[in-house]
Amino acid sequence: MSKPVIGFIGLGLMGGNMAENLQNKGYELIVMDLNKDAVAACVSRGAKTASTAKELAQGADIIMFCLTTSAVVEKIVYAEDGILAGIKEGAVLIDFGTSIPSSTKKIGADLAAKGAGMIDAPLGRTPAHAKDGLLNIMAAGDIETFNKVKPVLEDQGENVFHLGELGAGHTTKLINNFMGMTTVCAMSQAFAVADKAGVDRQQLFDIMSTGPSSSPFMQFCKNYAVDNVSDLGFSIANANKDLGYFLQMVSDLGTESKIAEGSSANLQAAFDAGMGQGNVPEIFDYFKTLEK
Repeated sequence: MSKPVIGFIGLGLMGGNMAENLQNKGYELIVMDLNKDAVAACVSRGAKTASTAKELAQGADIIMFCLTTSAVVEKIVYAEDGILAGIKEGAVLIDFGTSIPSSTKKIGADLAAKGAGMIDAPLGRTPAHAKDGLLNIMAAGDIETFNKVKPVLEDQGENVFHLGELGAGHTTKLINNFMGMTTVCAMSQAFAVADKAGVDRQQLFDIMSTGPSSSPFMQFCKNYAVDNVSDLGFSIANANKDLGYFLQMVSDLGTESKIAEGSSANLQAAFDAGMGQGNVPEIFDYFKTLEK
């Protein structure tokens, strides 16, 4: 049985490695990205290119997004020469990015009106895992559509989860990132307060890591605050965006999160201080110099 043609938009560090993995496994790709070098790398391995998202959609059985924001996703979907204008009946759009669930559901409904499907499938793990097809994939959407693209997802992920109706993947990812980034903010400030109080940061870690507070996130924070090694690989800018999306999501659900508001305020302040490209545990430097 022939493999589906994949249209891939978003060839950053994660998306570029995902595209390479698909090409290594025999998929025909049509690609688009603003980075000409990233496109050229795919073309050198046999990919085709498209000048518009509409053209890409017209030639693809499955369209994959690995993009930065919901706003970018919506722009590419709804532009006059966008995905919605060109998608084929029976095709499926997979959004691997982290998006606002209400936006995902709206896009899904508009695609369904044209006879196309959608899966939201945010990712876990790193670009290195993407290159080897070993990602964690949190997929959601109606089960028939999921089963249709499941073999392709399994070529990209070691662990592929189906989480329910469309939007559940993005919801789960935002909850996960809320928990993780709030933990990093709290632990980074704990190290900063210890420093201001004259308590040795290594000693604090030695004590806290023997109790229930111990976690991989604590280790990442210790690596930076104690050892000056920044190895989490997730930027303050991305964390700030995701906490903003989480707050939008809880508002859409008719509730609120004061905890997320606090984490978001700290991430925004660090971003405003020019630290956006640093990894999240580097917010320790913001907390260390924070004055009331």
